Amino acid sequence: MAPWLLITALLLLAYLSFQYSGTPQPSYEIAYSQFKELAREGLVESLQLKGDAASGILKASEAIGPRGESAKHFTTRIPAFGDDTLLPLLESQGIELQVSSETGKTGPLAILLSLLPWLFLMLFFFWIYHRTASALGGRLGGPEELKKFLEAPAQNAEQPKVTFADVAGQENAKGEVTELVEFLKHPENFHRLGAEIPHGVLLMGAPGTGKTLLARALAGEAGVPFFSISGSQFIEVFVGVGAARVRHLFAAAKKNAPSIVFVDELDSIGRTRGTGLGGGHDEREQTLNQILAEMDGFSGHEAVIVLAATNRPDVLDPALLRPGRFDRHVVLDLPDRKDRLAILKVHTRKMPLGDKVDLDGIAAGSPGFSGADIKNLANEAAIIAARKRQNEVRMQDFEEARDKVLLGTVRTLAIQPEEHHRLAVHEAGHTLVAWFLPHADPLYKVTIIPRGGALGGTQQLPEEERHTLSEEYLRDRLAVILGGRSAEKELLKTMSSGAEDDIHQATTLARAMVARWGMSEEIGPVDLRESEEHPFLGREIAQPRHYSEHSAEVVDQAVQTLLREAEQRALAIIREHQDKLARLISTLEQQETLHREQIEQCLGTAPRNRPLPPATH
Repeated sequence: MAPWLLITALLLLAYLSFQYSGTPQPSYEIAYSQFKELAREGLVESLQLKGDAASGILKASEAIGPRGESAKHFTTRIPAFGDDTLLPLLESQGIELQVSSETGKTGPLAILLSLLPWLFLMLFFFWIYHRTASALGGRLGGPEELKKFLEAPAQNAEQPKVTFADVAGQENAKGEVTELVEFLKHPENFHRLGAEIPHGVLLMGAPGTGKTLLARALAGEAGVPFFSISGSQFIEVFVGVGAARVRHLFAAAKKNAPSIVFVDELDSIGRTRGTGLGGGHDEREQTLNQILAEMDGFSGHEAVIVLAATNRPDVLDPALLRPGRFDRHVVLDLPDRKDRLAILKVHTRKMPLGDKVDLDGIAAGSPGFSGADIKNLANEAAIIAARKRQNEVRMQDFEEARDKVLLGTVRTLAIQPEEHHRLAVHEAGHTLVAWFLPHADPLYKVTIIPRGGALGGTQQLPEEERHTLSEEYLRDRLAVILGGRSAEKELLKTMSSGAEDDIHQATTLARAMVARWGMSEEIGPVDLRESEEHPFLGREIAQPRHYSEHSAEVVDQAVQTLLREAEQRALAIIREHQDKLARLISTLEQQETLHREQIEQCLGTAPRNRPLPPATH
């Protein structure tokens, strides 16, 4: 409707402008004495007075312009003190006289013209309202529409079909929440003994470890309504909407008790209050205050459990973590080999697998994968098999899918022969150093085919789960990282920008060894990390340092020493096995991708590295 009103107003304005416009006539302002002289000579035809301003018409064009221009119309000013001789002069010469009021026209059209700016302002605000309502899906309107807008995230409770049987691995986490199922089903068993089940359970873990899946499985196992909302859904452009939605959400959960409320990404609204540059009264903090108040309002007999998930527990407000709120913390770790196998079986149970598919081998070759990563791996393998028009998913498809997940998608680039040779030298250097160092991770493959953001890659896969890193392993890791640059330096007698990422990784690892893990004799067991992470101000705005400039200089020197020692170790291996390195480079240039068995055939010797024994605690 607003565009039609705007068009109507514009047409009306154009009509009024046309009515009040005329053909402009040339006129000049002349002196009052000159006007009286013209009147005495009988040259003035008519005169119109409006206050102290006067305009008139001559009987014929006269030279009245400032430069002698001829004109018939003129204007002049009547003296403020008045002139008693003016009226007799006009009467004696027969000059027509018209007198107008100073207020001008006051008719309907003039009034309408004066109201046009206000009309345009009202149309503008109506247009803004219309656009805002459209952006919100037409949810602005009367009380009923506003109520629906505030209750939108909590209107519908679902009954998940997922159970603990669908959550592979995470046995410790499932054990922590199993008693919650019993409480939701039979709360009287706890109440008769005076026990109160925790109303707040915080699920913590890396992205993709299954926090949301575990929450849905808990509701499905207990058979209770499940209210799910993301932290970002509490925040809208309107002030107070977040707190109102919190009240409606918890009211709906209590009405449908026993029930479960699940808040995903709690850190988006639950960060520590009163920090950062914005002070402590923004919309996010008001929403957090309402959550804290609602959780305090639970009685001991209300069967409502609040689950929340986050991968940043370090930034949460302490008030959320105290007893009575989220007082039970359940940690979901990255799955180990056994759990990865269980997750693979879940995600491949509907896939037709080939006879040679070794799920245990796939699980062993994917350390560090989360549950979401494993699901993605299985899905990519199925997509590759479908692209090949196969009737089953084969082991080769899983290998290609793992390469795609770890290294990225193959890119087609026009690489010059000289650069192709340099890539082979660089990746062969990584491979040779990793092959002959005793504590390095076993090699899986090396390639000079561009994938993802890299032009090549040397892939290592540990065969055992490792929870702590020894100093020997880390020093060998530094040498492997610098092996590519060392090979370029030794064989090509020059270096390139291709080692940029290697240098960054090596420097970061060496600084952690020196400043965090106490693996330097010069520094000793002192924590000299640069700063803690600031989730609100950012790393660039605040960088507190709790040590002197001299200590910083010692840290820098120790880091340089570690890196130079690692480079010398890599150079020593390259010089000792230069003939093997030359064969490896030649074979890599021809075949572009070499697996572990092919590398061993090329080097003619078994690797010195062996899987490390499991770490003990």
